[in-house]
Amino acid sequence: MWLGILFSLIVTGMTWGLNQLFLTNIDLLPDRPGFWYAWQLRYPDFWTHFTAWTGYALHQITFWGIIYYAQKQNLRYSKGLHPINFIALGANAFFILLHLLQTTIWYDGLAQDVPEQTSQWSVILLLCMVLWMENQRRGLVFGKKVGFLTETGKVVRKYHGYYFAWAIVYTFWYHPMIFTSGHAIGFFYMFMLILQGSLFFTRIHVNKYWMAVQEVTVLIHAVLVSLMNADGMWPMFLFGFFGIFVVTQMYGLGLKAWQRYAFFALYAGGAIVVYADRGLNRLFELVTIPLTEYAVVFVLAALVWTGMKLTSRWQGSRESTLRLAEGD
Repeated sequence: MWLGILFSLIVTGMTWGLNQLFLTNIDLLPDRPGFWYAWQLRYPDFWTHFTAWTGYALHQITFWGIIYYAQKQNLRYSKGLHPINFIALGANAFFILLHLLQTTIWYDGLAQDVPEQTSQWSVILLLCMVLWMENQRRGLVFGKKVGFLTETGKVVRKYHGYYFAWAIVYTFWYHPMIFTSGHAIGFFYMFMLILQGSLFFTRIHVNKYWMAVQEVTVLIHAVLVSLMNADGMWPMFLFGFFGIFVVTQMYGLGLKAWQRYAFFALYAGGAIVVYADRGLNRLFELVTIPLTEYAVVFVLAALVWTGMKLTSRWQGSRESTLRLAEGD
């Protein structure tokens, strides 16, 4: 794990260096009002599209193939790495460096062809699925488990690796590997998620502290990016993700009661101070992110539950038909 973090820091430094050498005078699309992704070439060509999509496709297929192979091996969770973990780490390191090279030469990521919301929501759904899966261990609301989520969560735990691999790799190739403050933080977070995805069937993959760090890192990333963009929305991200930590995530850390009260007091006190100045008419910001994520969790669970029931009914009907046929 520590070598993976060191590699992530080195690649971040390499990104800065290559950007300084080769990407200081890039002709980008002119600024426009509204919500859009600014880091796109003004005049893309065949090779900018081809290299981004080819790199993404090869990375995606490789990662999925590794996950499929690992699951077929019926591996047990271990303290050390399995051979397939080394393959996953090496493959992902290769594609990270390939994307850095691709950006340095051709610049564009997938952003030329797909809207930014697809990248954002792929990660939002990932975070919601973590809440869903972890319901069995830490509960969803103040340590209380939701039975409906426990049943459907078994399906998600079995297959979540494929979705997580897509969300991470897609978001990674959506952006060119450029060095702005926001991109540097975002890419480092992506590196952490890729590292986590490569450590399947190891104890660190399910270590509660390591997982909590990755969940909380999104708070740091979102707040810093908002501050850099000067959009004034940083309190919504700070207290939104902090609220999810207080309501759900901290209950998976085995904290003592006084520690949980301290976190709640920090959250409540900070919110009072900020919104006394910001205005009570902005209080909805406190619940915007938590309510969105919890609502998505239940919508996804309902879809999976419906699929489970339909599959069970179809299988029961098929077995009945086969028994009747055998009776004839």
